[in-house]
Formats: sequence, C-alpha cells, structure tokens
Amino acid sequence: MHAVIFDIDGTLLDSFEEDSVLYVEAIREVLGEFRLREAWEHYACVSDTGILSEICVDNDLSYDDGLSDSIRDVFIGRLRSQIERKGPYREIPGAQAFLATLLKRPDIQVAYATGGWRASAELKLTSAGFPLQGLPLASSNDHHDRQQIMLHALRQLRGPFRSITYFGDGIWDRQATAALGWRFVPVGHKLGGLTDFSALHLDAMLGPHPTPASPPASQEEPN
Repeated sequence: MHAVIFDIDGTLLDSFEEDSVLYVEAIREVLGEFRLREAWEHYACVSDTGILSEICVDNDLSYDDGLSDSIRDVFIGRLRSQIERKGPYREIPGAQAFLATLLKRPDIQVAYATGGWRASAELKLTSAGFPLQGLPLASSNDHHDRQQIMLHALRQLRGPFRSITYFGDGIWDRQATAALGWRFVPVGHKLGGLTDFSALHLDAMLGPHPTPASPPASQEEPN
C-alpha cells in the first residue's frame, strides 16, 4: 500500500498568492496595523494558526483560540466574496485527473494536509470541484506545526505503507517532508517543480524509496 498526501494552496489549487493576500487582510481587519515578517518561510510554523500566533508574539499581542476564530471567520468571508466575484478557484493543470487516477488504485490511499484552516480548505476545494467525501483532511485546526499536520493526515489512512509521498509547493513543505523521511514531489516554479500533473508517471513515482512504514514513534501526537 502507498500513501499520497497533498498540500492544497499552490499544489492542487492556483490559490497561494490570493490566499496570502486575503489572510493578511483578514488579520489587519481584526488587529489593525501590525508588523509582518518579510516572507512566510521566516516563520517557524507555516500554518494559519502558527503564523498568527507568531504575529501576536512579534507585535506584543495576546493569542488565543477566540482571536484565531475571529480572524478565520473574516478570512472565510473574504474567500466567499472573492469566489462570488471571480468564480471558482482553478486547479493546477491536471490535478483533478491525477487525483481521480489515484483514487481508482486499490494500492493507494490519499489525504489532504494543509497549513490552512479546515473550513477555508473545504471551501476552496469544493469551489474547484475536488472531492471531499471519504478523504481525510488535516489542517491547522488539528495542529499549528506542518509536520504534525502531515502526520495527522497519515494516521487517518490504513497502513502500513511501502511509500509515503507528499506533494507541496513551499520550502516549508520540502523541509517537513525531509524531516519525516517521506518522498517529496515539488509543485510550481518556486521549487522548480511540476507545473502539470499530466506529466507525472505514477508507477515510476511509487518506485523504491527508503520511506518509513509508519510515523516515527518519537513524533508528538497532534493536539
């Protein structure tokens, strides 16, 4: 059995840049002006909850779940408005067809693992026509740390696995995958990755790889 886990923004959906803008706007609407680091990779935990908690530290503000929920709700409202104005989010070319191929394979199990909030991930995936029913979706609702989000997705699948493959578009995705010992498939120009899923050869992708059959025992359980 093989596990294949997907990031969402910038990986399955052409949504990363717009998502980042709306996220910052939502924080500003709730907090007012604040100091933001130069790039997302300058944050230790690149997830909606992780970045928000570090923004609060940088700006001498108190972070709690209530604040996170307030900003999430504003963010989702902005997402809905954008979809109404511009239409559904677009897939990365070939992503839906590739996912459909995986779902037909009895030797492959699939999950989503995103640094975004669950509600916003579901909204964007649904708008673009990606399936949700029966597919695990781990998010920053489950943990602020990227590795823990990925592990939470994996634990919802039925192992053991001959290989574990993660598709992502960010430096943080590559770093987390390397730390877990999983196979990494980069997506997008930032990492010099694939720009069209139809170019992938599935059997070659699932070839021999020194991937652990289960998550390392020392890893912290998600909250």
